[in-house]
Amino acid sequence: MIVIYHHHNSIVSIDSFEKELPPFSKNTVVAMYLMKVAAIYPNIKIVWCHQSLKEMLRIDFILKNKSYNNTLYSYNPSSSIYLTEAIAYVENSPFMNVNKTVKYPTWLMSGQVGYAHASVFLSIAKEHVASDFDYFLNSIAKSYMPLGLFCYSEPQLLKSTAVPLNDDSETASTATLFKFVKQHFKTRWVFLLLLDFWMYEKKLPLLSFLKSFIFSKLQVDDYTQQNFPLLSNPGITIEDTIDVLIPTIGRATYLYEVLMDLKQQTVMPHSVIIIEQNADVEASTDLDYLYNESWPFVIHHQLIHQLGACNARNLALKQLQSKWVFFADDDIRLEADFLEKCLENCKNYGQQAITVSCLQEGEVEQQLIPVQWESFGSGCSFVAKQALTSLQFDMRFEFGFGEDVDFGKKIRDKGTDVVFFPSPHLIHLKAPIGGFRTKFELKWKNESIQPKPSPTVMLYKLLYCTPKELRGYKTVLFFKYYPKQKIKNPFAYASYFKKQWNQSVYWANQLGKFDS
Repeated sequence: MIVIYHHHNSIVSIDSFEKELPPFSKNTVVAMYLMKVAAIYPNIKIVWCHQSLKEMLRIDFILKNKSYNNTLYSYNPSSSIYLTEAIAYVENSPFMNVNKTVKYPTWLMSGQVGYAHASVFLSIAKEHVASDFDYFLNSIAKSYMPLGLFCYSEPQLLKSTAVPLNDDSETASTATLFKFVKQHFKTRWVFLLLLDFWMYEKKLPLLSFLKSFIFSKLQVDDYTQQNFPLLSNPGITIEDTIDVLIPTIGRATYLYEVLMDLKQQTVMPHSVIIIEQNADVEASTDLDYLYNESWPFVIHHQLIHQLGACNARNLALKQLQSKWVFFADDDIRLEADFLEKCLENCKNYGQQAITVSCLQEGEVEQQLIPVQWESFGSGCSFVAKQALTSLQFDMRFEFGFGEDVDFGKKIRDKGTDVVFFPSPHLIHLKAPIGGFRTKFELKWKNESIQPKPSPTVMLYKLLYCTPKELRGYKTVLFFKYYPKQKIKNPFAYASYFKKQWNQSVYWANQLGKFDS
């Protein structure tokens, strides 16, 4: 391991367990030096730390932390963001609003303190090297996170997160922000960033905007996940018990096929929790086969007369007993080794929550490698019970959109990442029966001005997005729907869109105040 202490983008000192190191001076670019060390010692951990945090650095944690090598850790004890909060105008994702009290997935990296395995730096294109160390780290994370680099804010890097701010916790200039957006996003986002500055901050940074066109988007073509060995682990043990959670409504035949697939699993589930919904209070179960046939796992079946997947899953969550949980839909098909491969993925990558590919027959998965994911699949995810402690699906999202994303954000806020795996995969049959067969009347159905976006989508934004994220999303939504509506006068449409947006905010705030 090598620890590089720096100040104002200059190397101050180095602690190392290695004997020979490249020479350095006050003019040595930290990023370039780090790349040289990685080339000489490709199998070590490379740590960086601002000199003011030297006594706070947890060397013991870094030495003992056994994680997948393809991982970049950093932590900024300050509430500031290097790229400034204005970066939220161009990115709207769970990776932005970071919970700094837990290990949290984000590409917003910091030069204050962090580390990565040397092989990470050997796998990136050299054009990412920059004299500004924070720019370098954010550039790597933003560029390579979609290609499988795992990036985290990790408070355990410091003995205490309550530390005095140092004079090197600088933020990027407006020109640097525009440069970063031009190098790491599609060009249209530079224009949207300028527009958001003008609309929401009454600023017009034209010079920064124009200078950004000097730069081209950075390339990432030479990166591959195959450079990184998986974690060594004891394999699947008897402690790795699994509960399967299935809400169902009117799909007895399809559910039977799911159970038959579970019956063939190479790693058998301990129990299957089935919450059957039927709005008819006089109805009896449609699932007689649960009692008439023999099953190699325990079945916990509950018939309820309240419709809604959020409520059904919450009832099932109260019955969990196993170490792992498979969130399933009632109209999927799975291979015999599905649960076994899910367990292997969690252990090989050191993860506690994964979502898998779930496509209809004939569809082709475009995402071919494991990546940190923005959402969560409530019908296609495999999660450690430990990560679900005290969590429930928010009933305000019932019959709307957003409960999956909301639940995924709750998981992340507890310190568990959600990683997408293309394999193993599920086949989603999209059964033509079931679903909300009893029509649900939305409270805003008869409003003369319909809310946009959907109030449940707005609710998620209000719960988790920063003000700048919300404004950036509003701008994008305006342009997204302009070609799809009848009002072609842009000024008239802007006025109407504002009313729709306000309606959405109103109804989002009303959710939960009435019986849904």
